[in-house]
Amino acid sequence: MIFEAITVGSYYSNCYIVGSDETKEAAIIDPGAEFNKIDKKIIELGVKPKMIILTHAHGDHIGAVEELVEKYGVKVYIHADDAQALIDSQTNLSKVLFGKNISINPDGMLKDGDELHLSDLKFEIIHTPGHTKGGICIKVGNIMMTGDTLFNNSIGRTDFPGGSFEEIINSIQEKIFKYDEDIIIYPGHNSPSTIKSEKLSNPFVN
Repeated sequence: MIFEAITVGSYYSNCYIVGSDETKEAAIIDPGAEFNKIDKKIIELGVKPKMIILTHAHGDHIGAVEELVEKYGVKVYIHADDAQALIDSQTNLSKVLFGKNISINPDGMLKDGDELHLSDLKFEIIHTPGHTKGGICIKVGNIMMTGDTLFNNSIGRTDFPGGSFEEIINSIQEKIFKYDEDIIIYPGHNSPSTIKSEKLSNPFVN
């Protein structure tokens, strides 16, 4: 599997490129800003973007979506509960964060338990509300991209519209922590961790 993390934008969001070794087809997870930086890495890796999967609809995770769609014709997937926010620039905070309106119509709306397949890769969708109503984690093999639900030794903010501290804690404990402890988590911001490490040391869930 091809796996590359890129930190983009003034909010230091993590964008992930996940591709097949066999076909070089790839999914782009949370292209939040700096299209040229992401595109340079796509070209460098020699991958062919086929879809964009968004962990949630906030502006710092969707800022380069439109340019990637324009260049590569990729389909955009998001959980159904965040689909309206993706269209509404007030709700997705793009106007506040970037001073511009970002409005994107998704091609596919996801739900808990869905699977997206790309060549030999399987992207498992785990609905983890709390940061937003439609927040998701995405598991591929032994890695899990947790968006703004679970960070290294922290959790996502819950004071935005649709956020809930109770829901995010429940999502982490009931949805994420049920997976193998050796799974590596790659969050929406900051550095990677493991499920085991978060179970042991994350102060919000201990």
